[in-house]
Amino acid sequence: MNDAHILVIDDEENIRLALEDILTDEGYTVFTAEDGIEGLRLMDRYPVDVVLLDLWLPHRGGMEILEELRAKDPSVEIVIISGHGTIETAVRAVKQGAFDFLEKPLSLEKVLTVVRNALRLRELQNENTRLRQRLYQEDEMIGTSPAMQVIRERIAQSAASDSRILILGENGTGKELVAREIHRRSRRASGPFVEVNCAAIPDTLLESELFGHEKGAFTGALSSRRGKFELAHNGTLFLDEVADMSLSAQAKVLRVLQELQFTRIGGERVITVDVRLIAATNKDLEGEVKSGRFREDLYYRLNVIPIYVPPLRERVEDIPTLIDYFLKKFTPPGETPKRISREGLTMLKEYPWPGNIRELKNFVERLCILSDEAEISPETIKEFLGEALHARTHSTVLDEYSHLPLGEARDAFEKRLIEKKLEEHDYNISRTAASLGIYPSNLHSKIKKFGIKIPK
Repeated sequence: MNDAHILVIDDEENIRLALEDILTDEGYTVFTAEDGIEGLRLMDRYPVDVVLLDLWLPHRGGMEILEELRAKDPSVEIVIISGHGTIETAVRAVKQGAFDFLEKPLSLEKVLTVVRNALRLRELQNENTRLRQRLYQEDEMIGTSPAMQVIRERIAQSAASDSRILILGENGTGKELVAREIHRRSRRASGPFVEVNCAAIPDTLLESELFGHEKGAFTGALSSRRGKFELAHNGTLFLDEVADMSLSAQAKVLRVLQELQFTRIGGERVITVDVRLIAATNKDLEGEVKSGRFREDLYYRLNVIPIYVPPLRERVEDIPTLIDYFLKKFTPPGETPKRISREGLTMLKEYPWPGNIRELKNFVERLCILSDEAEISPETIKEFLGEALHARTHSTVLDEYSHLPLGEARDAFEKRLIEKKLEEHDYNISRTAASLGIYPSNLHSKIKKFGIKIPK
């Protein structure tokens, strides 16, 4: 890890300078601090892999600083250095999470050996985390339809490059799986894959989430925090539902793509990152650009390599394979997976699956849990599809208003209901008011409030 970051915290200037010289010669980036308070501040501002920490420090002791460093970043490796060390102190430090303990006067050769070992352990831990993430990755890309073959070809062509990719498709089609497969097959596969769902984060917090913030930058910023761009350094940043970003956040993302540099909110230091960006959306971005809700220049920056993930109704031939995969996935170990009858499979292939693969997955899981049949009958399929249609109807009604504040949602629903009732009663005010359970004078007021047109 020649690009590793080392933090030296020692009140003796000659030791700081000596350690900085030998570590810099090894190719490491080195930060130095003369006390623990400055060291904690540097930890907030910069990514740090290993800390060399003196126990005897002014203002606050090294053991207290060790505890705070571990609280800030449990993955950082901390090497204690002290001229007043005892076995008891060394044991206590290791119990609190220190990697090793070095006595002064320091052997520079031993310092380098310990730092290399600490970095090697950190890399092994990171690799272990990445392997676990791959092992427990929720699903795989399943299917042999022509549409899936096109996607796989596009992934194979683009994965090795650093070109930006825009993944398009309806909700539930598997856009994140495509992004993860691109990352897995890229030269950045050993680096982080960081996901941000832009639709799930309020506009007021999205910029902090992406770019980080300094302590005190805004109310509630009790400490400095690295953003997703920093966390994705040397890896891939996946911006899901990118069309839901505010115009302000779009402008900042565009600037980062142009310069690969940014500053945290409330900060002044310029941070340089090496990140590959993959974006995804279920919206028509060209339409969003024309309506002024999405920046045209950002659209062209993101849309270098487009990948379209088709809805399930356009790849019906993959449904049996997907069902078989999910049946095995949701079968407890040691048990035989359930089967779908031929008639039941025909029904599932004819169903439109508006929620796409996500809906199919949930449906099969429901079958595995609630059905006692080894071969699931058409009657059971029909019953469960009826429940799915019922749930979908209610979900669709909620989805129509869920993006609005409560007051606006209430008014929108009320207006739509009044229009429907007026049409049903041939725009007769008295009959419509009676069906709604309100006075005609109240109905007149609401017609005026909502600007409802009454045919003459």
